[in-house]
Order: sequence, then structure tokens, then C-alpha cells
Amino acid sequence: MYSVTRSFGLNGLSGFAVAVEADISGGLPAFSIVGLPDSAVRESADRVRAAIKNLGFKFPDRRITINLAPADVRKTGPVYDLPLLLAVLTASGQLEDVPADAAFLGELALDGTLRPVSGVLPMALAAAENGIHALYVPAENAAEAAEACADSMAVYPAHTAREVVDALRGVSPLAPAAVVPFDPADAWAQVPDFADVMGQSLARRAMVIAAAGGHNVLLIGAPGTGKSMLAKRLPGILPPLTREEAVETTKIYSIAGQLPQGRGLISARPFRSPHHSASCAHAARAAALAGGGAQFRPGECSLANCGVLFLDELPEFSRESLEVLRQPLEDGQITVSRAAGSATYPSHFQLVAAMNPCKCGYYGHPTRQCTCSPSAVRQYRSRVSGPLLDRIDLCVEMDPIAFDELHAVVPSESSADLRKQVLAARAIQAKRYAAPGFEGVLCNAQLTAGQVRRVCRMTPAAEQLLRASYDALGLSARAHDRILRVARTVADLAGKQLLDEDCVLEALQYRAQEKVEV
Repeated sequence: MYSVTRSFGLNGLSGFAVAVEADISGGLPAFSIVGLPDSAVRESADRVRAAIKNLGFKFPDRRITINLAPADVRKTGPVYDLPLLLAVLTASGQLEDVPADAAFLGELALDGTLRPVSGVLPMALAAAENGIHALYVPAENAAEAAEACADSMAVYPAHTAREVVDALRGVSPLAPAAVVPFDPADAWAQVPDFADVMGQSLARRAMVIAAAGGHNVLLIGAPGTGKSMLAKRLPGILPPLTREEAVETTKIYSIAGQLPQGRGLISARPFRSPHHSASCAHAARAAALAGGGAQFRPGECSLANCGVLFLDELPEFSRESLEVLRQPLEDGQITVSRAAGSATYPSHFQLVAAMNPCKCGYYGHPTRQCTCSPSAVRQYRSRVSGPLLDRIDLCVEMDPIAFDELHAVVPSESSADLRKQVLAARAIQAKRYAAPGFEGVLCNAQLTAGQVRRVCRMTPAAEQLLRASYDALGLSARAHDRILRVARTVADLAGKQLLDEDCVLEALQYRAQEKVEV
């Protein structure tokens, strides 16, 4: 007998339809799975056999052939366990044909319990697009699946395969999962407050500019000056996630298997801080930042999508690791190509990097002596390449905090105060970029070269200042445009239409290339 059950798989960041076909015929007992299955899918045969017996059904002692169509696309993971079980039961006559508009996802335990799987949200979105009206998933995955398309598709959470079978028979219907309310405003309360940072007025100002315009930041300073404190507080002054951003980010975390169970869309902007041992010095570690690997999982660049990627001790990362960042910083996405195929993941993140001025950390310190030789200082700083520095908009040298600043009577501005400035500047940008010709632009850092010319108009004095700086500093065309983008953000924070000398001067003082050189 023949049966077919619908399911879905993953290809990069998107789901695709999979037809699980089962054929039971005469001959010696066998259970074969075809259709480019990986090891986890091939092992489904043993899990399905044990689950069918432990649930009280009869496992057919005949030749069972399972085909996963389309046969030319590789199938990975244990997500096909549940549809495999249902296909075998249907083909053996123990279950009536399942509805054509129903699909099934889930891993089986040997006793028939359903275990959660990765990548449910993109597969659920694909199911809604393919006309599926009923999606059965493990209970732990129901919250994310329900976010796919609540209007046209019902998501049914199940704890065991027996519950799914009883629901299909009409014996014990399952209740559809409810959509978890999406409220990104609550995420701010989970982020440390800027009021905890004492002193460092210049660095605080740079973080506000970075948040208002979506710019990348490099913090240089001795140990204990507050570099990590500032970086960890940046998400607290960023605008809230839009629903589209939340869906995209949740898809990435779902595929990576890092989405907390029982919750819907991610409401907080991600903050990723990989250790510098996440290196591309060896090919096996290349997936740490870029993504990929044997099963094509997103890397840190993509996990930080719509959020912050913090690289502490920047020169300690291998040069090969840092060069991986150049494409996502420029394009907002990263394409990973391996022998098994290729996948493109979104990587719209803000880079916040921190480094010491030298290996010992005290080069230029007012009270502590540096033990590094001049050549050692140059060698340490040269680990960060010029092309990468050219993609960093803001660079701040942080001095040690004085005792009086630590015990200041007047508290520092809180994240709520700084966030008001950021949201006001973002509102100006949202209105500006709603015009034709700015499709896909959300903030100043995303402006193309042509768009920079349109929105970054300067006063004659500011243009003369930038011209002189361009020749004196030997700026590249990319650096020229990045200075204008920062100056545009400074003007937005001040409510100015034209870029004046003050805006350009403030943008010039954050140039990273000159500050990293000794």
C-alpha cells in the first residue's frame, strides 16, 4: 500500500515542502529511506520502529520504502520522524489517510514522545505559503510556529505521537496554540542602564551617535576604563525591534537551535560577544563567525542580526577571522559556500569592538608605565587591518576615570534619557527615507554613495573643511562617505538640516584609521 504525508525542511533561511511517501510491499522485512537523507534522517527508521511498537501499534513485517521528495535536495535532522511514523501507519492501514492540507514536524523518542526540533518558524512560514491549514508540532515549538500565519493556519501542539494520531482519528482533538503577544518595549528593562557608567562623556556621546545612525564603533582604552560596560548597554538605547526584524531574527535563532522553548518572537535586540578564540585560523573554525559547518548553521555575524556584535580584545582575533566581517559589514548579509552547497544569511548588525592601546594595556596611560617596546605596540595594533578600520565609523580613545568622576554627585544620564535622543533622531530619518529612492534604508549608516550626496548637503564652510581634511589625512572614498554619514547623524541629533562645521568636525574626530596607528 502507498501513502503520502506532508512535511517541510530547511534550505538556508527558508523552508521547503517535503512529501514523505511510504510504500509497503511484499518481500523480506526491510526499512529503507531514500531522497538524500543525512545520518539523522536514516536513523529515523529505528526511532519510528520503536515508537510504533511502544505506542501499541503493529510494525509491518514487510518491505517498507520511504521516499522524501524532492529527491534532489538534501534532508537533514530528525524533523521527519513524526511524518514518517504517520506515513507508515497510513500505508499499513492502521490510520486513515491524513488530510492533504495538514503537515507534521517533530522528533520522536523511543516511547513516542515528541521532542522539539530546530528551524520550526521558517518551516511554518513555508507551510502557510504552501496552503497548509493545520500544522502539528511538538508542544515546545508551538509558540514560534504560531507566529507564522495565525489567520490562515492553525498550529496544534502535541506531547506524543499518540495525541496526533487520536486527533487525526477525531477521538481527542487538539486545541490550537495561541499567539504569544509581541511587545518589544519590555526588552529595554533587561539591558543594563547607562546611568551605571561614570565619566567617559566622549564615549557616551559616541554610543548615542552610533545608536542614532546605526554606526560601527571602536573603543580604545586601558583595562578598566569601561569599554565592555558601554558596549553591553548599547542595546538599551537602540530603537525597538519591528515585527519584520523580529521575525527575521527569530528565524535565525530557530535554525541555530538557540531559541528559548515556549516563547514566540524574539523581542530584544541580540547582543553577541564571541570570544577571540572563535578564529578562522583553521578551516574547521570558520563557521564560528561566518556560519556554515556540516549542517549549515548561522554564525555570530547572523546571530547578531538587528542587534550588536561585540568583539572584545579585537587584535586578539586572528586576522582571518576579522576579514570575515568585511562582507557583512558592507552588504548586510553573508553567503557561506561549502562543498555541500551554499546559504545566504542576513547580517545587519552593529559592530562594537574594544581593544587595549597595546599588549600590556597601558600605552599612553597617565600613571602606569607601559612595558611594550614601540615595535611591539605597532605590531599589536597592526593586527587590525586598514580595510576593516575603514568600515568603522566611530573610534573613541578612553582615558582612565578620575576618582572625582566615580563619586560624582550628579548622576550620569540614564538609558531612558539617551534613548529619547536616539528615537527623535531615528524619527527624522524615518520621515526622510520614506521618500522614493530610499527603499530599504532605515538609518544613516545604510545610505549608499549616491544617497549620501542627496541627503548630506553641507554649508560652504563645512565643505571646505572636509576638502582640506580629505587631502591632509589621505582619506579613501569610503572614509569620505562614512564621515558624511556620521555628520548627518550628528545633525539629526541637533535637529539641523544642513551639515555645518560643527557636525563635520565631530565626525572627523572619530576617525579610526588615524587613532589606531602609532
